[in-house]
Amino acid sequence: MPASAQSCLVESLANALPAASRYCLSFTAAGLRPELAAVIAGIHLQAGDWKRTKAAVLERNALQARSASTGKRLESELRQRLQLLSQAQLELLARGSSEERLAMAWLGVLKRIAITLELTREVLMDKLSSLDPVLRRSDMASFYDGCERQHPELAALSPSSQQKIRSALLKMLRDAGLLAGKAGKGGSLGTVQRPSLSPQAQQLVLEDDPALLRGFLLTPPRMPATTAASSKAASSKAANSKAACTKAVKAAPARRSA
Repeated sequence: MPASAQSCLVESLANALPAASRYCLSFTAAGLRPELAAVIAGIHLQAGDWKRTKAAVLERNALQARSASTGKRLESELRQRLQLLSQAQLELLARGSSEERLAMAWLGVLKRIAITLELTREVLMDKLSSLDPVLRRSDMASFYDGCERQHPELAALSPSSQQKIRSALLKMLRDAGLLAGKAGKGGSLGTVQRPSLSPQAQQLVLEDDPALLRGFLLTPPRMPATTAASSKAASSKAANSKAACTKAVKAAPARRSA
């Protein structure tokens, strides 16, 4: 089946499904591409809104695409990821180090493409916690089987389209720094590892949603006991203050009548 027909099939299947059960499968059009994501983020910081950003990217061929159709596909997929990032995250993507640009580009992927967050949470983190960091074809096959049971749009794809999606996922894991080494004998796909994450990038992820740290193979922090105690004390103080104010209000008429 031609690539264009496969793309139409994926889109029609996704549109036929309830919104809650859809997977975003358009990521094969772009890959991770942190350098291109940074270009779009920089233009957006100047343009101020996404409509002008889109127009500027396409008019300038800022992504250096070989054809107009390729440029449109790249721009659309990358922009939809970046639209999910905060202003501070976009600024880090545009102006940060190469490591930080990579982290923010991967964060955009995690927020848009649910299967990537599920893969890191359910497979990669489990591999690290079990002290078995080697990712095997059998691990991925088991993961895909579970996905297909929950997402019939995956099972309905042709074998070639399924392979394209699987290859694109693995490439993004490598590009994001979560998978090291090449596929080898014995079904090995590489070694799972935690990617580099600067303190600023980690803080921006934490402020956004602590659960997203799992996409970087980090365990979200628990609320410290001191913080919980401080919150409880503050709530108690506020309640006591409110009670005191109420008592004073009730007592006021009595004092005026006296």
